[in-house]
Amino acid sequence: MNLFDLQREKILKKEAPLAARMRPESLEEFLGQTHIVGSNMLLYRAIKADKLTSIILYGPPGTGKTTLAGIIANTTRSGFIQLNATAAGIKDIKATIETARDQLAMTGSRTILFIDEIHRFNKSQQDAMLPHVEDGTIILIGATTENPYFEVNKALVSRSVIFELEPLSQTDIIVLLNRAVKDSEKGLGAMPIVAMDDALEFFADKANGDARTALNAIELAALTTTPAEDGTITIDLDVASACIQKRVLCYEKDGDNHYDTISAFIKSMRGSNPDAAVFYLAKMLYAGEDPKFIARRIVICAAEDVGNADPHALMVATAAAQAIDFIGMPEGRIILSQAVLYISCAPKSNSALSAITKAWQDVEQVQVKTVPPHLKDAHYSSASALKRGVDYKYAHDYPGNYVSQQYLPDELVGKIYYEPSDNGVERKIKDSLIKLRGET
Repeated sequence: MNLFDLQREKILKKEAPLAARMRPESLEEFLGQTHIVGSNMLLYRAIKADKLTSIILYGPPGTGKTTLAGIIANTTRSGFIQLNATAAGIKDIKATIETARDQLAMTGSRTILFIDEIHRFNKSQQDAMLPHVEDGTIILIGATTENPYFEVNKALVSRSVIFELEPLSQTDIIVLLNRAVKDSEKGLGAMPIVAMDDALEFFADKANGDARTALNAIELAALTTTPAEDGTITIDLDVASACIQKRVLCYEKDGDNHYDTISAFIKSMRGSNPDAAVFYLAKMLYAGEDPKFIARRIVICAAEDVGNADPHALMVATAAAQAIDFIGMPEGRIILSQAVLYISCAPKSNSALSAITKAWQDVEQVQVKTVPPHLKDAHYSSASALKRGVDYKYAHDYPGNYVSQQYLPDELVGKIYYEPSDNGVERKIKDSLIKLRGET
């Protein structure tokens, strides 16, 4: 690197956002993630001993994935190359592999390749790295906010150790903010800042475990707050509220957290917990989820998990889905809330799901030759010649509008698909079916 490049790098580092400048450079400075980098934990020992194997760092934004890669770069004796999957292509990967091969041949040391946002590489790009991870030419460090088991090549996942990072605690973020305020070299320490405790707590709370968001917010507060007559910049709760007005949620409509949240939402309704269900509803709407998508999930839950235990549940759910179309948001959230609460509190039965599942299996697995002749269509004049509909008994001609006759095909006679629960309306349905089926 020439003198011009060194000067440019120095300027860029100085002008970088606070979150970039405050990145820890050693494990001792690193905050949080003690479950993977705490003293004597596997990743901690591997970094300290410089014995790293291929790893994938998986977790929400602002939890330290890139920071950990930087710490590894600072401590390893191996070569270190960084690529960002949003900008790099096959050509860059091939150039990196050539560099790694040259280094291995000349010095005997391997190269660590850090790929940020590795989930954005397509299959062919990921496949291009696989042979060189396998033969040890490169040690891969991938960072991703998406579940690697879904978004990363299975072969790469199987050759890597997955480390899941968690959102930082409020305590850790407050420690980090205090560091930034006091650090005169990398942080805001050269400015006469007084950061009130309640303001720091507010930043840490609203950041929702994302250190980058908290640091960006306090930097904005420091740069935009008018100093007092003595030059002091006071960051109080009012200033903090103006700089980070909405809680940050780790929620992308096609991301891992989306599926986790909708799963928790459905399971809470199924589990008859209206409080949890309405919380997840609020979280999804707050994050900008499509209310029609949510409405569809509610309708499915009404049939799958409530069913005939309370037939009104499906009516409420479908009415809510229709109402969303002409009410819209934000008032639509009230309609969705009503439907969610009704279904959460309704008696439960999955008998509709069980019945169709068992019937579906028999359709797939049992060879049924024909419909019973007396049930066949007999609306045309020559039907009787083919014995279509002959001996069919019209239920309404009999007491109670019921008569016993064969309805299932010969191959399935005696099969029972619908088994009502003892909950809600289905209790009455069950009693009725016991009589009709001649059960005791």
